[in-house]
Amino acid sequence: MKNLVKKISILPLLLLTVALSGQFSVKRLNDPSIVAQHKRMVFQDWGDWRPYPKYFLGIQTNFAYATVWGLWSPKINRDYKNGEDIRPLKPTGVQNQRFAQLKFQEEEAKKIKAASDTIHKRSVQDFAHWTSATVDADPLWLLYYKRMLKPITEFPDTPQNFIEWRLKDQQTFETLSTTGTIKRLQEELDLIKEKYSMSRSMDMPRGKRFIMYHQTLIKWRKFVTELRKHNNKTTLLTDYKNILKNHSNYALPPAWTPASDQQIVHNMMNHYKHRF
Repeated sequence: MKNLVKKISILPLLLLTVALSGQFSVKRLNDPSIVAQHKRMVFQDWGDWRPYPKYFLGIQTNFAYATVWGLWSPKINRDYKNGEDIRPLKPTGVQNQRFAQLKFQEEEAKKIKAASDTIHKRSVQDFAHWTSATVDADPLWLLYYKRMLKPITEFPDTPQNFIEWRLKDQQTFETLSTTGTIKRLQEELDLIKEKYSMSRSMDMPRGKRFIMYHQTLIKWRKFVTELRKHNNKTTLLTDYKNILKNHSNYALPPAWTPASDQQIVHNMMNHYKHRF
């Protein structure tokens, strides 16, 4: 009970203290020396060295100046007053240099980001041409190489007769088979087919892929030209044999053997002895 009475008696005293403190306003500190220091610390002015000196008969009488900037001041204060302008926010100040460097770094970062975005987009585009999954959609393939390389896919992998080899007749096929030409042509055909398959199934740059297309096309044209030449030569040889068979005067005897030089001279003399 006594404690409650004490608390009630203290409460009016606290209220009176709060009321009295509210009547006093906070007085703003406006020290000219501190204001001058603030100006030196930013960008406004390098100078206004307050407090100012006061002299009487040539004697310094301002104790504040003497202890801040004068003879009684620390050496660091005098070096600061007599030194160079070190305002961080002056036109060539450290802080402005940092701001300029930061701005430069931001511009460089934008350039790097733009370059990286360009590289990324180009990488995506290159990947679209690298992978073999998109070769059928390439414009140059659709416009030219698809049509030019189509005969390779239509040609059999292992032709077995003169029709598949695109020859004239069976006799021509047998002649090329006997001379070993068919085997060599089959090896060249395998190389062409393999190069074509690699150009269509492997992942590679777009330029290299079209170089392989072009090399395959050149090899195919040479193969077709050689096949046509062999076909024509074999046909001519077969026709010549048929001519020899049909004209017995030009045919060789079945058991013909070359004669010696003496025998040839003797036969010629016997043949022409009644004419001269």
